[in-house]
Amino acid sequence: MTKIARRDFIQATTAGLGVASIAGLADAAVQLTSEAAGPFRIAPFRFDVTPPIGHSCCGGWIKPIEAVDDILEAIGYVLLGAGDPIVVCAVDWTGLLNSAHVAWRTALAEAAGTTADRVAVHCVHQHNAPFACLDAERIVTAEGDLPHIVDVEFFESCLQKARETVVAALIKSEPVTHIAHGQGKVQQVASNRRVHVDENGRVISMRGSGCTDPKLRELPEGLIDPFLRTVAFFNGDRKVVSCHYYAVHPMSYYGDGRASSDFAGLARKRRQQDEPETTHLYFTGCSGNIAAGKYNDGTKPMRAILTERVYNGIVASESQLTKEEIKDVIWRTVPILPTPRNSPTVEELTATIQNKSNPVVSRNRSAYELAWHQRIEKKIPVILSSLSVNSVTMMHLPAESFIEYQLRAQQIHSDRFVATAAYGDGGSWYIPTKEAHPGGGYEVSVAFSEPAIDDEVSAGLRLL
Repeated sequence: MTKIARRDFIQATTAGLGVASIAGLADAAVQLTSEAAGPFRIAPFRFDVTPPIGHSCCGGWIKPIEAVDDILEAIGYVLLGAGDPIVVCAVDWTGLLNSAHVAWRTALAEAAGTTADRVAVHCVHQHNAPFACLDAERIVTAEGDLPHIVDVEFFESCLQKARETVVAALIKSEPVTHIAHGQGKVQQVASNRRVHVDENGRVISMRGSGCTDPKLRELPEGLIDPFLRTVAFFNGDRKVVSCHYYAVHPMSYYGDGRASSDFAGLARKRRQQDEPETTHLYFTGCSGNIAAGKYNDGTKPMRAILTERVYNGIVASESQLTKEEIKDVIWRTVPILPTPRNSPTVEELTATIQNKSNPVVSRNRSAYELAWHQRIEKKIPVILSSLSVNSVTMMHLPAESFIEYQLRAQQIHSDRFVATAAYGDGGSWYIPTKEAHPGGGYEVSVAFSEPAIDDEVSAGLRLL
């Protein structure tokens, strides 16, 4: 198997990169584009990534794991025949950030015999799960009194599982002859969080994953993408892999210390039971400003109701699958190097972390932001990527991108069927649009990059 060191990956992805200009991004995209035309094979894989009892959830500021309601999984596939292998994976974790994201991509690349720039890893973003940033973990560990962000030994064990599982899957790879796509509307799940604004467009209050305020719940859904999209790979008439994409924060309730894949993962698992011979994946789309709060009061019965609604969307989407023979496969990447926001400064973040009178949430959260500064200082880029098969494009975007980016991708490439996964490399936390910044609100307060990241991501959408 090909071995790719982290240093080599960084050098490869930054070599000759003009990250400050759109022209530089275009040059990099062309250099990193490959195209081939079969014969194609596919190797699906899955493995358990449920954290041990006591593991931190969501960065250490909610209750750690006390029990497991249902296992967390990493599910993916290796696509062969389009140059070096391509790996796509979805993980039931809150996030993978900075060097943790690079480590996952590198481990999967090693196992598949490819390079890390041809691997896309996305988190579903459930909150009763690890929010893994190895860099922030080193920062909080140095303080000696803060809860761990991620158990490094457990993290490494997941990477070893990834290597072993992918190697075993490749032995069982099978032909993939057709691709299919479809979409179905999901009823009464997604709603925009930023609908309660004043006359100047500033956010007054937010409708989160669960909302009990009747006035907020009465407000309109706001801007969402109501469709769940499916892209499926077939071997003749047999559906081998089916990938589902839907944009909503996937939490019905959380913070109780019980590991769960929540309603999005449970809907995926129910569909998996329907079709045990098909590997089903679920990707959370651009949901930085999208949650279930209009329709979810956060009570426990709502988890089953939301699961049913997303499951029905999956079934509706798959009922519309249009199948065609695979003729071409193209993998594209665009590296970006956003500018960290200028306030708080590195010195202020460090002071917040070291001040033991501050609450855990502000100290640990500041460690994530300090890790982002350190990563950009080292010029380690964020990699946007896409997998295009015939007229279908699967977009792979970073962090908690706003729904507008997903809708832009569909508009820019209106001649294609576009399915978008966000929550890739989560180093930058939220990625609002430029237009959203003046309105403030929670998402803007935890957006670690300057508003110009909008230009870089939008340029990437056009190139991908």
